Amino acid sequence: MAKPDSRTVRSASPNGADTFDEEFENSLDKALHSASSNYFHWTGRRGSLGANLRLALGILLETLNAPNQPSIGTSFDRNSDSFDRSWGSDVNPLMGGGEITGNTYLHGSNDPNGPDYSRNSLIHRMGRFLQSLLGLYRFVRSQVSRELQQQQTHADLQHFSGDITASAAVLEERMVSPQNSHQKQPVLNAVLNAKYNPVTFVPVILYEQFKFFFNLYFLLVALSQIVPQLRIGYLLSYIVPLAFVLLVTMLKEAGDDIARRRRDIEQNNEQYEVLNRSFLLSADVSLVPAKNLKVGDLVRLHKGMRVPADMVLLHSSDSNGEAFIKTDQLDGETDWKLRVACPVTQSTPDVAQISERVSLVVGRPEKSIHSFQGKLVYHSPTGTDRTVPLSVDQTLWANTVLASGTALGIIIYTGVETRQLLNTTMSGVKTGLLEIEINSLLKILCVTVFLLSVVLVLAQRFPPGGTWYIDILRFLILFSSIIPVSLRVNLDLAKSVYASQIQKDNDIPATIVRTSTIPEDLGRIEYLLSDKTGTLTQNDMEMKKLHLGAVCYAGETLDIVSENVSKMFVHEKGGNTMKRRDLATKVCDFALVLALCHNVTPSEDDGVISYQAASPDEVAIVKFCEQIGLRLLKRDRHSITLLHLASLQELLFQILYIFPFNSDTKRMGIVVKDTQKNEIWFMEKGADTVMTRIVNTSDWLDEETANMAREGLRTLVIGRKKLGASVFEEFTKAYEHASLSMQERDSNMQRVVGQYLETNVELLGLTGVEDKLQKNVKQSIELLRNAGVKIWMLTGDKVETAKCVAISAKLISRGQFVHQITKVTSPEMAMSHLDQITNTANSVLLIDGESLAMYMKHFSQEFFEMCILLPAVIACRCTPQQKADIALAIKKATGKRVCCIGDGGNDVSMIQCADVGVGIVGKEGKQASLSADFSIDQFHFLLKLLLWHGRNSYKRSAKLAQFVIHRGLIISVAQAIYSISSHFEPLALYQGWLMVGYSTLYTMAPVFSLTLDTDVDVRLTKLYPELYKELTLGKSLSYRSFFMWVAISLFQGSVIQLLSQSFQTLSENKFPAMVSISFTTLILNELFMVAFTIRTWNKIMFATIVITFMIYVLLVPFLKEYFDLDYITSVSFLWQSALILVTSLFPVWLVRTLSRKLRPPSYAKVQQH
Repeated sequence: MAKPDSRTVRSASPNGADTFDEEFENSLDKALHSASSNYFHWTGRRGSLGANLRLALGILLETLNAPNQPSIGTSFDRNSDSFDRSWGSDVNPLMGGGEITGNTYLHGSNDPNGPDYSRNSLIHRMGRFLQSLLGLYRFVRSQVSRELQQQQTHADLQHFSGDITASAAVLEERMVSPQNSHQKQPVLNAVLNAKYNPVTFVPVILYEQFKFFFNLYFLLVALSQIVPQLRIGYLLSYIVPLAFVLLVTMLKEAGDDIARRRRDIEQNNEQYEVLNRSFLLSADVSLVPAKNLKVGDLVRLHKGMRVPADMVLLHSSDSNGEAFIKTDQLDGETDWKLRVACPVTQSTPDVAQISERVSLVVGRPEKSIHSFQGKLVYHSPTGTDRTVPLSVDQTLWANTVLASGTALGIIIYTGVETRQLLNTTMSGVKTGLLEIEINSLLKILCVTVFLLSVVLVLAQRFPPGGTWYIDILRFLILFSSIIPVSLRVNLDLAKSVYASQIQKDNDIPATIVRTSTIPEDLGRIEYLLSDKTGTLTQNDMEMKKLHLGAVCYAGETLDIVSENVSKMFVHEKGGNTMKRRDLATKVCDFALVLALCHNVTPSEDDGVISYQAASPDEVAIVKFCEQIGLRLLKRDRHSITLLHLASLQELLFQILYIFPFNSDTKRMGIVVKDTQKNEIWFMEKGADTVMTRIVNTSDWLDEETANMAREGLRTLVIGRKKLGASVFEEFTKAYEHASLSMQERDSNMQRVVGQYLETNVELLGLTGVEDKLQKNVKQSIELLRNAGVKIWMLTGDKVETAKCVAISAKLISRGQFVHQITKVTSPEMAMSHLDQITNTANSVLLIDGESLAMYMKHFSQEFFEMCILLPAVIACRCTPQQKADIALAIKKATGKRVCCIGDGGNDVSMIQCADVGVGIVGKEGKQASLSADFSIDQFHFLLKLLLWHGRNSYKRSAKLAQFVIHRGLIISVAQAIYSISSHFEPLALYQGWLMVGYSTLYTMAPVFSLTLDTDVDVRLTKLYPELYKELTLGKSLSYRSFFMWVAISLFQGSVIQLLSQSFQTLSENKFPAMVSISFTTLILNELFMVAFTIRTWNKIMFATIVITFMIYVLLVPFLKEYFDLDYITSVSFLWQSALILVTSLFPVWLVRTLSRKLRPPSYAKVQQH
C-alpha cells in the first residue's frame, strides 16, 4: 500500500495531533542535528578516531536528511570499500519515510483517520529515533575498540590513518553555492546571548541560588515549618527573609538579561539585502532578517553595516575590488583592514551570472581570524572551470563593519560556526579571596549551630518519649539566624556600589569595571605582572637613529638624510665625487625602502591626512619618510605613489606581492616594480633575530643592534634584493601553485618565499625607534614597590631594550645588581645560574624567553620559589603563552593575589589567567581592555585603583561581612539565653514580623551604609603607600577579628536578654513586655554599633540611621500582637532600655577607645600627622 501524503495525514489527524506530530518530529530532527553537528565541530582537531566519529555522524545526518532512505543499522565495517549496513525492514518514518511494514506492535493502525494513528506514529518515531542512536553508539564503540587495537603496531596505525584521511578530508571540506541557499541548514544565524527565557527564568535562577549549601540550608529551614512537629513560629518568619534575598537576585538578573535580550533582538532583526532568494535565483532583492540568513546567500552590504555572518567578498563598488572593514568588535584592533574581492567575480557585475556559475570550496569552521583557505570555482559556459585560491584577504568575518563603499558577499558560515562565536568563550567566574575567607568562617558558624543544638538537648538529659532528634532539629531552626541568609546579597550589592564609585572617579576617567565580583582583590595584590610596550611606554614611536654601516645618523645629523633625499634625482644623474655619490645613493635607497615596505594606507578626511596601519611602528616610519622628503601620496592594492617633496615629482611603484608581518615570521616583505626604471625589487624589514639569517653577513649589525637596544630603541633591519625576470617568473609559478594547496598553505607559501626571495638579500641598514615612557610611570612604580607590590615586566622585546626601559622606569634601582640569564641551552647551565641567584637575593633577574622555557621545563618549582623572593624580575622575548604560564606559576607557588596588566592582543592570555586582570586601551586596539576585569586608559591610573579603591573595597566588605555575622549572632545569643531560661525548651523568642523586620527594615540600611565609610583620606594613600602593605596580611577579616566579633556578640546578646528577663519575668502575662524591651534594645544596640564603627560620616550614613529608627518607632503600634504597648509608653521602659544599652555598649566602646590609644592602627597614626 502506498504511503499517504504527509500533508494529508496532518490535516486529517484529529484533535490537533497533527501539530504535535509535526513539532515532535522537528524536535527529534533538531536534537540529532544539534548533537551531531556540535560533536562534529568538537572532534575537528582530533586524530584518526575523531575522523571515524565525524564520518559516523555524517552518515547519520545524511540519513536523517534523506527521505525514503533506510535507517542506520547496527553493523558497520570500515575496512571494506563500503559500509555493511543491517537495514531494518521499515522505511525511516522519523524524517517522513515510506511504507511501514514489520514490527506492527510499534505503529498499530496506518489509518490517518483512526484514533490511534497519532499516538502510534509518535511511538514509532521515537522507536526509530532510539534505533538510530543505538546504531551510532555501536558503531562508535566498535571504532574505539578497533582504534586501540591498531595502535599496537606502527604499521597498522599508518595503514589506518591513511585509510581514513580521504574520508576526513571529504567531510572537512564544504561546497558552498548560491543555488543551495534555500535548502534546510542545521546551523541558524540567530544570536542568543540571553541566559533565560520566560519559561526557564525562575527554575534556572532557583537552581543557581540553591546549589550553594547555605541557601539550600535556609530553604530547608523554611520548608521545615510545614511539618507540625518542627514548627517554631510563623512560616513567614523564615520564608520572607529568604524570599527577599531571592527577589533582589532575580531583579538584578532580570535587568541584565532583559538588556541582553534587547540587544539580541535588535541584532537578529537587522534587515539585509539578499539577492538569490527568489525561485529562479535572479538578482531580485529581498530584505531578510539577520537571523534567517543561510549559507550560500548573496548579501549586499553598504558602508557602516555590520557583517551578519562569515562571508567571502565577491564584488566591491571600488573599481579595484577593494573594501575596508573595521574589526574592533572582533579583535579589538582599531585600524581598518583591507579586503579584496575575488578577481573573477569582481569582473562579473551580473549578480544572476554569479549565482549560476560560482561555487566555493571551504574548510571546516576554525577559530583563527587571521587565516582562511578556500577555493572559488567559476563554471564557464564553455565547460572549462577556473579555480581561484581564496585567503583571509577575501573574507568578511561576522561582526566586523564595512567601512567603505558597497560590497557583495556570499555567506560561508553562520551562527555558532562563525569566527566570532568560535572565539567567544565563557570565562570562568572569578572568586575573590574575601569570599573564600568568608566561606571558611561560615563553616565555623555552621558547626557552632549544630554543636549548640546538641548541647542544649543534652542539657535536657534527653527528654522522654524519644523525641530528642526532633528537639535538635527545632534548635537548628531556632539558631539558623547565626548563618546570615542576607550576607551574600549584601556583598553583591556592595560590589555594585564599589564598581559605580570606580567608574565615576574623575581622577581615573574612562575606567570600566567589567568584572564586579572581585573589587576587594584590588586591595590584596602582591605581584604585578606588566607588559612593556604600550603599558609602561606610550607606544608612540619616534625615529631616533639610522645606521647604514659606515655612518650613523641621529639627532641633528638626520637633516643630512633629508638633504640627500631632496637631491635624489641629482645623485642619479651624477656629480660630486664618487665616494660622496655612493653614500648619498645608499641613503636614498635606504629611505626609498622605508617609504615602500609597509602596509600603511593614507586617508584624507576634511583635508586632514591620516594613516591606517596595524602597527604604530609603521606609521612612525611613514611619518619619518615624509619628514625627510618622501610622502606617501596614494596607495591601493596594485600600486604605491610617493611624492618627492623637493621636486614635486610622483614616483609610481607597482605592487606585485605583499608578505604581511606576523608574530611567527617577525618580518614583512613586499615585491614592487619601479615603473620608471622597469626594475623589480624585493624589499624586507624585520627583527634582527630573523633578519640576521636572511641578509648578507655583516661585521657591524650585531654590535649596532645591541648598542641601540641599550639606549632603549626598538630596532628593525632593512634589506632588499633585485629580481631578474626569469627568477621572478619562476617564483610566481611556484608561489601560485603553493597558494592553491588546501593543506598547510601558509607554510608552503613561506617556503617558496624563502627559496626564491630571502637569499642574498642586501643589507641596507638599521633603524632605531624610541617608545617614550607613559606619564608618571616612574612615580607609580616607586609607590607600588613601597606598597609592597613586587613588579615583573614581561615583554617580547630584546634583552637590552627591556633592561634600558626598566632602568628609566625605576624598576631597576640605582646601584642594584642585575643578574642576567640568557641563551641557556642545557639543564646544567640553568642549575648553575640558579645557585648564583640564590646568593644575591636583593638583585633583579633579567631572563630571556629561551632560558625561561628551559627553567619551566626542568626546574619550574625551584625557579619560581627563588624568583618570588626577588624585588623585580624582567622576562624578555616572551611569547604570549609564556606570559600566561608565569602568572599561573606565581599563583601556584605563592597563593597570593596576582594582577596582570597589558594593552595588546598578546597580553590577553596573561590577563585572563590573573586573579585581577587590568587592560589598557592601547593604540593597537582594545583586545586587552575587552578581556580584562578592569579597563583603564593609563598605567598610572592603576595607582589609585589599588591604593584607594582597592583599600576601600576590601576594608568595607570585611567590615560589612563581620557586621552582618554579628547581627545574626547577637539575636541567636538572645534566643539561646531564653531557651536556657525556659528549661532548654526549643521555644522561639521573636516570631513573625519581628524576625522579618530585624534583617530587613530595622537594620539593613544602616549596616549597608558601611560601604560608604573610609578610614583615611585619599591623599594619605599616596603619601603613605605602606598602608597598602598591611592589607595584604588580611587582618581586616581574620580569625582574630572574627572571634573578637563573636565575643562582642556573646557579651551584648547576653546582657540584653538577661537584663530584659530581670526587668520582666518570663511569665505568660509578662512575656510581651519582655519581648518589647529585649527587641527594642537589640535594634538600638545595632544602630549604635554602626555609629561606633563609622570612621568618616556623611549625610547618607546619618540619614539611614535616623530614618531606620523612625521607621521602627512608627511601626511599633502595628506590632501589638508581639509587644506590650502600655509598657512601651511608660517611663520605666525608657530608663530600663537606657540602662541595658549603656551596659551592652559602654564596655565595647571603652575597650576600643583604649586599644586605639595604646596601640593605634597605622591609619590612625597617619591621620594624626
